[in-house]
Order: sequence, then structure tokens, then C-alpha cells
Amino acid sequence: MNPLFLSALVIGLGLICGSFLNAVIHRLPRGIGLALPRRSFCPSCGRSLPWIENIPVVSWLVLRGCCAGCKVKISGRYPLVELLTALSFLALWLSFPPSLAVAYMVFVALLIAGTFIDLEHMILPDSITVGGAVAGVVLSVFVAGLHPEAATWEERLRMSLFGAGVGFAVLFTVVELGKLAFGRKKFDLDPVETFALGGSNEEPHLKIGEEDWDLRDVFYRPSDTFELHTTEGEIWKLRTRGVIRGDVHTSYNEAKGWSGTIHAVVIPREAMGFGDVKFMLTLGAFLGWPGALFSIAAGSVIGAVAGIILLAVRRLGEAGRIPFGPYLAAGALVWVAIGPEMIRWYLTR
Repeated sequence: MNPLFLSALVIGLGLICGSFLNAVIHRLPRGIGLALPRRSFCPSCGRSLPWIENIPVVSWLVLRGCCAGCKVKISGRYPLVELLTALSFLALWLSFPPSLAVAYMVFVALLIAGTFIDLEHMILPDSITVGGAVAGVVLSVFVAGLHPEAATWEERLRMSLFGAGVGFAVLFTVVELGKLAFGRKKFDLDPVETFALGGSNEEPHLKIGEEDWDLRDVFYRPSDTFELHTTEGEIWKLRTRGVIRGDVHTSYNEAKGWSGTIHAVVIPREAMGFGDVKFMLTLGAFLGWPGALFSIAAGSVIGAVAGIILLAVRRLGEAGRIPFGPYLAAGALVWVAIGPEMIRWYLTR
């Protein structure tokens, strides 16, 4: 078959896949099913889109980035994801044998979806991380090129599982060490502030001054503690399962309405989210342990450079949080493109 025709088919497949990934990126974090509603819809007014308004890239350009119904601007992320997916698929098709290229297309689609979800919502859903790991293990069994040093499918299965385990374990260790070193931050309040407990056991809330905290967004693990240092010399400890006030342990239901005045708070924090750790299951399953370790190292370097640039142009959010998932994805892409060659060059120079 004509190579140009095949390349055009791959670009078309990439555009269609990119359109599907846009649905995943929008719906998955919001708990909207991919099957219902079946048709694409405007994120602003909810109007179902006819096929003529759902042609990848073209429709966005013709409509000038606006919904034909409500005229609200549609994010440029939609054509960006479609073009990025199409160009990535073409590059993979031109660089690898067909079966390996298809396997990497699945991998890149997972990376793109995870990256844009993490950038917008600071989360990496299990359907991307754990589901991606399952896909990586299955494809490793059938596609020899994912682990070329393995002669049989059993060896490829073992290498995929081992790679997922190594990636998970290494980043989990980094998270735990980061928690020990930087897991708490104290803020002194001047002037002092009043506080009050509210909500319920299922949805605990803390109001400090005029600011309302949903404590579910604060606690990443059962051991996390939010400390309130009162002006009376007491330290109240808020945890996932209740409140500790001196020798009194009680639930949020029973502590509702408790209040006082504080001069300082100690807030728990993570070195990175646990979704990043689970993301390494996917990277390790597809790339094996060398690719997983390379992705962590390269992602750290890319993230550090990007962080410096963002700080320089003052585009960090108020909390100064940067999602690490996109940098892990970037490190994985570097491995797919030139990683093994870089390692061989370094070892033989």
C-alpha cells in the first residue's frame, strides 16, 4: 500500500483518537460516563453537537473556537489535543514497526489523557493509571518490541510486571521520604483568627476567619493531621476520622459547632500526589524498569526547568503547586524517542 496513503490514514486515526481523548479529559474527572451521553456536547450550554460541528480541528476553526449555540468560547485545548495525538501517531508510525507503533500509540494516548487531566484537575484517575498498567502488561505479552531483550511472552510478561513494580516502588519511596522531610508546614497568624468546625463525618469542614476549608481536600492519608494552635495554649488535632482535643477523641458530628481562636495552624502536605505513583505502574508496564527509572529522572529534570521558568514569569498558582504527571509523561516520551540510544551512548563513550 502507498506509504503516503498509510500516513494519511494514521493522521486521520490520530485526529479521531484525539477527539475521543478530549471526551475522556473532560468527562472522566467530572464523573460523566463515556457512553452516556453518547454524543459530544458543549461544555457550557450542554447542547448536543451535530457531526458537522464535531470534525476534529476543522470544526473548531470554522466556528472560530465558539459554540454555535451559546457562542461561548471553546478551549483551544480541543484542537491542541487532536493535533498532538495525530502528529504523535504519525511519528510513531514512521519510526517503529507496525505492531510496536500501535502499542506505543495506546501508550501515548494514555500519556496525553493523563497529562491534560492532571494539568486541569491535579489528579490522575485510576482508569488512566491502573487501567494503563493493565493495557501495558497485556500488550507486552503480544508485542515483542516493547521488551526486545525478552525472547518469549513469559519473559515479556515478567519484565512488564517487574517494570511496573520498580517504577511504583521507586516513586513511592520518594513520596514517603518527601513526606518525612516536608510533610508539615506551620503558618503563624497575625492577627489571630477565629475558627469553627462544621460539616459531618463524611464531609468535615473547618472555617478559619472567612475562609471555609473542605478537610477532604487536605487529608491525603489517614495519618495526616491538621493542627490548630489556640490562644488558650491547646493544640487541636483534626484527622480523617475525627478530632483530638487534649485527651478527648470525638467525631466531626459531635464536634460540629466547636469554635475558638487560633494563633497558628500546621497543615499536612505531600511531596506529590499518589496518582503520580500509580502512574508509574503504566510507565513501567510499557517501558520496563530501565524506561521507568529514566522517566523519573528525565521528568524530574524537565519539571525543575519548567518550574524555574514558571516562577520567572510568575505563572504559578497561589499554592505554588505543579503537577508532576505531565513531566513523567514527558520523560517517558523522551525514552520512547531516544532513551535507549542515550543510555548506550553514555555507557560506551
